[in-house]
Amino acid sequence: MTDRSADGPDAVDTLPPPVLIAVDEASGIGVLTLDRPEQRNPLSVETMREVIAGLTALTADTKVIVVRAEGPVFSAGHDLRQMIGRTLDEERAIFETCNEMMRTVQSIPQPVIASVQGTALAAGCQLVAACDLAVAATDARFGTPGVRIGLFCSTPMVAVSRAIGRKRALQMLLTGDTIDAQTAADWGLVNYVVEPEALETATTELALKIAGSSPATMRIGKEAFYRQIDLPQETAYAAMAETMASNAMIGDAQEGMTAFLEKRAPVWKGR
Repeated sequence: MTDRSADGPDAVDTLPPPVLIAVDEASGIGVLTLDRPEQRNPLSVETMREVIAGLTALTADTKVIVVRAEGPVFSAGHDLRQMIGRTLDEERAIFETCNEMMRTVQSIPQPVIASVQGTALAAGCQLVAACDLAVAATDARFGTPGVRIGLFCSTPMVAVSRAIGRKRALQMLLTGDTIDAQTAADWGLVNYVVEPEALETATTELALKIAGSSPATMRIGKEAFYRQIDLPQETAYAAMAETMASNAMIGDAQEGMTAFLEKRAPVWKGR
């Protein structure tokens, strides 16, 4: 395991970096860890910049990326101290940085898995919803409580409503209530719920299963998924027929189909 720490440009010298980055070179799994547990892992501007930089840096040498957090809280959302007494342009910059982070999660070629313990609130819940997959511990809770402090969770709403649908999203957004991990799974916000002591193992097993496939095919598939998801059905079918035809032409697809017919394991080249 090779560890790399990302030092934020505005970080305070006496604090550790807000995001720790590690790459398991044998498996190709990269891990981004939110590491401000004493502050409930707030998504400050500095932290969001580090997540963006970390995700981008890891894309060259990883097959799957896991986003996790230290401490009893996954993330309490934005750092409210950065949002008081600011100009409109400064407030806009905070949310554009957040938008960029969420776009980066979905635009990089690697699948991104959220591994969630404790509480994920507001932008923290948004980050979970934006990840391609999510595994949650039984003690995890999710919420968009901004309405209770006069700040409606409008940007979290984008990812959360797309993950769980209108009525359920509005229930969370209008009441500010949290939901437990099993409800989050039933609603489609997370994929699996496991006991807290099994969270790391379950997340790693899922990452390894995905990492066993062709990285070139994963890249094509992830990009295609987000490109088609909001298209009208007939437009989506036409676009995906072209995508699948092009996918069939790459070396890894030819190798995979040949290996299947020959009843042997494929040898991926990543192209």
